[in-house]
Formats: sequence, structure tokens, C-alpha cells
Amino acid sequence: MDPELEAFIPFLPQADMNDPVTARKNFAERAAAAPEPDTSAMEIEDRTVPADPDVAVRVYRPHQAQGAVVWLHGGGGVFGDLDTEHPWAARIADFSGAVVISVGYRLAPEHPFPAALNDAYAVLTWAAEHAAELGTDPERIAVGGHSAGANIAASVALRARDERGPAIRFQLLNQPGLDDRQQTWSARNFTDTPWMTRDQIAASWRHYLGSTPASAYAAPSRAADLSGLPPAYISTAEFDPNRDEGVEYALRLLRAGVSVELHQWPGTFHGSQAILSAAVSQRQNLELGAALRRALAA
Repeated sequence: MDPELEAFIPFLPQADMNDPVTARKNFAERAAAAPEPDTSAMEIEDRTVPADPDVAVRVYRPHQAQGAVVWLHGGGGVFGDLDTEHPWAARIADFSGAVVISVGYRLAPEHPFPAALNDAYAVLTWAAEHAAELGTDPERIAVGGHSAGANIAASVALRARDERGPAIRFQLLNQPGLDDRQQTWSARNFTDTPWMTRDQIAASWRHYLGSTPASAYAAPSRAADLSGLPPAYISTAEFDPNRDEGVEYALRLLRAGVSVELHQWPGTFHGSQAILSAAVSQRQNLELGAALRRALAA
């Protein structure tokens, strides 16, 4: 493991995914204690996207923004919100130069699948229809996210393809959790890794799926056909139970004729890039922004 990251492991909190209310509260408190990002080079606005029900979003508009990304936060589909994602969304906007539309999607277990997907898809549709108002181009809209948010982003791309929905230029999937079955080598062997254990992932999927059987829109690894999807950047962490499902998804996209950039970060673990002082985290975060900037360039 990267020595700069390893030094933080004794101090990492463990979320109890079997107690979502407490997990949300603790996560929000930790996020509130994080340093405020520099947002002087962008405009930030809270909006409401008309849907059933309406969806809260926070729009980050850098000066001379180029393209836009519908951005989905992590948290196992169970915790996280616009406020906890604020530092990450601002960072993505800063590093990419894109308009970032951070989505306050509904959370499980109170709102299981397909609530979060429906919210994200409504925001994608709204972003395409209101591109001029947002100061962006309807032909240059990406979807992206961290962890469970990356799962929802991949699901949005599948649904947009199947329903001939808004055009998606690119999908940015950072440490995605894509497969509820947990049968990959990394899922079976990395059972007690920092910040993310096999039991936590299993609990997250139980909450997210509720009583609904897993489908390709809930767990994109189950999709039989990945052809016709947008180009992707997929980032995985070495010591992450989700690692191999991200790598395998990238390979399957390639085999289906989809252009993919895959970066497997050595010495890292799930969510370790939140440790901003580590050199490897700084490289990871800059590269997410750079990949998005390249994809949305004219």
C-alpha cells in the first residue's frame, strides 16, 4: 500500500451500513469538517429540476465553462447529499473546466431502486433541454460519479442508449460498484479493506435493491450488451473489493467497440483519494478532471 495512505488507516472511520440514519449523520459531520474548496473561479447555484418528485441539484459553473457533467455522489446509495459532495463537485469543476450538475438523488433504504436512477435520468434530460441556460452545449454532456454514484452514471448511460434519450458524450466512472453478485476475485479476497468491506458492500446492495431483483439498470455488470455506449474513463483502486468489476466492465466495453481509458491506481484503496495530502491522491483527482476536460473539448 502507498505509505502516505497507509499512515491514515488507523484513523479512518467505519460506517455502519446496517444503520443508515447514523451513517448519514456521521458522514455529514465528517464532510462538514473538511476544508472549504476554493470556488472563486466559478458560480454556484442551487436549482430544482422538475420531476416526479422534483430533484435538487447544485450547479457549478466555471468561468468560460466547456461542456457539462451530471455528477452523482458516492455513499453506497445510502448516504451523501449535495452538501457532503460540495468539495468534490467543486474540485471536478475546477480541474475539468466543465459545468458540474451535482445531483441530490433519493437515498435507500427509504427510496430503493429505481428512485436514484430516475432522479439522475431526469436531471440528464433537464440538462440537455436547458443547455443554453446553463451556458453549455447539449452535444457535450457527460455523466459521472464516485463509487455508487459511478454505478448510477453507468446505469443512466445504459438507459439513455436503450430509450434513445439525450446524447451522452462521455462517462466518468471512478471506483464504480457495478455488480451486486460480489463474485469477482477482488470481492472475494478483499473482505476487510480500509473504508470498504465486503459486508458493507452487501448491506449497501440490500438497501439499494430493496425487494426488486437486480437488473442491468441497477447493476450494469449484468447488462448483456454494452455496445453503443459512450466512451468511458474508468478508475479503480488496487485494494478495493470493487476493483475487478470495474476492470472487467472496461474490458467488456472495449470488446463491444466502446473507447475506454482504464487506470488502475497501485497502492490505493476505495475512497483513499479523499486523503488529499497524499501525492497519489493528488494525481488521481487531477486526472479525473483532465479526462473530463479532454472528453468535452470541442
